[in-house]
Amino acid sequence: MSSVGRLLHNAFSPASQSASSVSALFRESNLESLVQRFKKLCEHQKYRDKIDIYDHTVRRLASAGRFDLVEEVIEDQRRYICVSKEGFAARLIRLCGKSGMFDHAQKVFDEMPIKGVLSFNALMGACVNANKFDEVNRLFKELPEKLSIKPDRISYNTVIKAFCEMGSFDSASLVLDEMEKKGMEPDEFTFNTLLDAFYKNGKFVDGEKIWNIMLQKNVTPTIRSYNAKLHGLVSQKRTEEAVKLVGEIRSKGFKPDVFSFNALFESFISEGNLEEARRWYNEMKKNGCAPDKVTFELLVPFASEKGDVDFAFEQCEKIFGTRFSKKFCFDESLLQKVVDELVACSKIEEAKKLVQLGKANKYHDYRLKLPSK
Repeated sequence: MSSVGRLLHNAFSPASQSASSVSALFRESNLESLVQRFKKLCEHQKYRDKIDIYDHTVRRLASAGRFDLVEEVIEDQRRYICVSKEGFAARLIRLCGKSGMFDHAQKVFDEMPIKGVLSFNALMGACVNANKFDEVNRLFKELPEKLSIKPDRISYNTVIKAFCEMGSFDSASLVLDEMEKKGMEPDEFTFNTLLDAFYKNGKFVDGEKIWNIMLQKNVTPTIRSYNAKLHGLVSQKRTEEAVKLVGEIRSKGFKPDVFSFNALFESFISEGNLEEARRWYNEMKKNGCAPDKVTFELLVPFASEKGDVDFAFEQCEKIFGTRFSKKFCFDESLLQKVVDELVACSKIEEAKKLVQLGKANKYHDYRLKLPSK
């Protein structure tokens, strides 16, 4: 075959056309057309097996507030439930939950010819994602016996998550006890859910009890476990111990992440200690850890309040950098305050630069302005 022939063959091959169809879906900007492309693709089994296509489509529609189109997608997919494996229906149930459409998740579950622990867990997860936390406990009590389903570790973890979100911490702890009675070993997800709930809600002593149980069960703490404990120490205003814990994190072979550093920033800010906040910000950069939206929202107003407008200006410049500007939308008042402070300190050129960066930003509409004299 000639080189031209090979090019034509490759261009019109099924694999090439398949990739082109998926690419067109991801590039589609019109939401109604996106739904039509999605529905057309899903007529073929191979596309119904691609989780990323479903996640992309529903996420786009939900973020735009087009729940009518999410409903259209789900309704269209229900016709495939009877000819698909349980995992397909479980995926639809999860997508409904992420979109806050629990009634649709329940409808998909009810229509399944065969229901197992996979779809049961998906339904309870949909409850959590749709903020119907009290419904989780009802499902957990009623459905296993009714449908002859044996709950697994994910089932118990979901119930614990629901109780924690409700603020029913004692009930969450009782589920941990029930797991033990059933011979179900808790894992890192079980403990991290509980640690997050106790440490971040001012129940430090209870958090420490869970920590000790975790160690007794030979479950190794993860960076998420340490970050939960860090937040607990910060909420108790125990900054010195929080700093020592970061040292322990490193000694255990973990790298502090942006959540670790943000916890420290919160602590230093509560103490009014800009010097330490800046020192640990430099430490963060040395560790190759990139700041996130929370980092800037903590440090920029604090630096401005403490009179360090140069540092606040530097961080605002980073906010307008392509990577951060595209990913995050910042409160305009936070940026405007820095502009005002710069003008008050006679740093007019810097203030003008921020105003111009706001106008030039193509991702978000920042209407910054120089204060009138």
